[in-house]
Amino acid sequence: MSAAEAELAAQRVERERIERRKAERKGPIEAGGKLSGKAADLLAAVRAVESGEKPVPGTFGGQAPSPRRPAAPEPVRRPQPVAPPVAPAAPAAEAVAAVQAVLAGGGAPDSLAPQVAEALGEGADARLRADPWQLLRVAGVRPEQADGFARALLGAECRPDDERRARAVTVWLLEQAALAGHTALEAPALEAALAQRSVPDPDAALRSTIAEGEALVFEDALETAAPDADEEDDERPVRLMIGLERYALAEESLADGLARLLDSVPKEDGSAADWEREAGSAHGCAAELIRAVAGHGLVLHTGGEASRAESATLLQAAQRLGVRAWAALHSPAGRRPFAALLSRPGLPDAPAEPTRPALATVAGLLSGAEGPGRDADGALDLDLLIVLDAPQLDVETAALLVESLPDGARLVLSGDPGVLGSAGPGRVFADLLTARVCPQIASRTPDPGPIGELVSAIGVGELPQVDAPGNEVVIVPVRNAGEAVHRTVQLVADSVPRALGIPAEETQVITPGHGGAAGTRALNAALKERLNPGPGRFGGFDPGDRIAYSPAPGRTLPGRVVKADAEGLHLECSGAPVVVPKERVGQCVRHGWALTAHQAVGQQWRAVVVVLPGDAAQALTRPWVYTAFGRAVGHLSVVHGVEQALPRAVAEVPARPRTTRLPVLLRR
Repeated sequence: MSAAEAELAAQRVERERIERRKAERKGPIEAGGKLSGKAADLLAAVRAVESGEKPVPGTFGGQAPSPRRPAAPEPVRRPQPVAPPVAPAAPAAEAVAAVQAVLAGGGAPDSLAPQVAEALGEGADARLRADPWQLLRVAGVRPEQADGFARALLGAECRPDDERRARAVTVWLLEQAALAGHTALEAPALEAALAQRSVPDPDAALRSTIAEGEALVFEDALETAAPDADEEDDERPVRLMIGLERYALAEESLADGLARLLDSVPKEDGSAADWEREAGSAHGCAAELIRAVAGHGLVLHTGGEASRAESATLLQAAQRLGVRAWAALHSPAGRRPFAALLSRPGLPDAPAEPTRPALATVAGLLSGAEGPGRDADGALDLDLLIVLDAPQLDVETAALLVESLPDGARLVLSGDPGVLGSAGPGRVFADLLTARVCPQIASRTPDPGPIGELVSAIGVGELPQVDAPGNEVVIVPVRNAGEAVHRTVQLVADSVPRALGIPAEETQVITPGHGGAAGTRALNAALKERLNPGPGRFGGFDPGDRIAYSPAPGRTLPGRVVKADAEGLHLECSGAPVVVPKERVGQCVRHGWALTAHQAVGQQWRAVVVVLPGDAAQALTRPWVYTAFGRAVGHLSVVHGVEQALPRAVAEVPARPRTTRLPVLLRR
């Protein structure tokens, strides 16, 4: 199964999980706190609508359809075995043509037609004609563009207070929040954003969106009362949260699954003496990790790249005890380095001849393309799962993963809390660390060498000069973006190979963004011209080009172009063949000599060139710098054009906050 097929299968399973959760939804969550002002009025109105006491006015008067009612709870659910993945069928040509006619009537590009037909489904043309603001469901379309389209279609009927516009903009804002990592927004923040988007009555917009089932409302009690306060006299304050259904239900499902792991007794897969014997033969934090896993269903393990050896020791110890143990990685590129750790002579009882390790990617594990498969109940057929790169788990993936674990299984989430968070919404690993609901083992194994010393200092807000006698760290000052591109190409193609013997194919360029004069697009164009010039006959690509393939949002697989034919663009990604159909090349394949730090998470290279042009100053944060610099194993070059913005970002700019509900749900 290809990486693309694995992603499609995982997405299909996730959709099935959401449908199961929809059947169990019971409306707003009661938290026993107190609300005041407009928030209380909003919640009261929503409850009245959901109970059927109060109708919701329709767009042009009259009464809107009744809101969806929650069904009776289902029995305890369990993920089912995954069937072979089937790629979603492309919209029919007739449907696309019908949508094109509607788009033409509103002056919108007909190139959007396939995306509109896919987003709106059957009868997309009629739905778009009846509600032009549905155009906002297409990625990349902004409210002002949808407004212009609506004016062209509706004429005098297009009003700024149109309820359809209010709902569409509300959903769009929640989608944009999800792209920024939030699983929900506080009602006042969402109302303020609606006002900025010229929605005349934000309060009414929220009511309408919730009543139509396009968003959910939650009231979460805040833990601000003093520990000795009388609960009867001092009600806890409550925050009102609004979220899209898919993320809200995923977060609830994740909290339920984590509670199950925390409350269940791990399987008796080895006596306490057996586990203690394995711990006694390990060293340092690896021994602490083994002891923690022996008696708990959920354990958190934090540390840098060097701490992976401790996870490898745990995996081997569990397997020696007869435990069905697997490790799951964020990227297939990390498989070979971790497998090398498992066969390293320094580990206790390392095998003389390496065998096929119990390793999978998270996506492959969930889809069934990799891993142990599923048991008769649909759960993963294992006793212990070690998830590496845990900060990269978004809330939906984490929910599906936890739901897939059998009762009595152990879960270890391991990763570096200093790196950039998941591409999808949620901050699962950070929320669990903050909640302190399970054992936390912090690695004391430092990353080696000058690069490790530098990255460790960045993690605590410092940017020191490090002693690098072997040119492990080099600073290359530049005055402008043009010089940054020139020096980067020079480093990759000439300086690093000549001085350090590291070939260009083992050097990765990392820069803050895709656009700009020294973004990934400009750098990739310059690097291609130098390293693999060609006409780009297939969508701008030629055989031998380095690429970044994204089978799904937030997942990037490095690879190379092998060839192109009528079947599509043939790639090689981490040793696996991938064929990308011609119509999808523009959406999911980029040149890959230069990546963003988000694309590079979970991978390392012998040499890394980090490019910081002057216009990148505002994009820098401590997690970004920590992540980018930490991708280098043997050599780090910093093309430096941001002057004091770099030390200032390291010292003063932490990770951007994300609004999530998981800590509250875990406390509950």
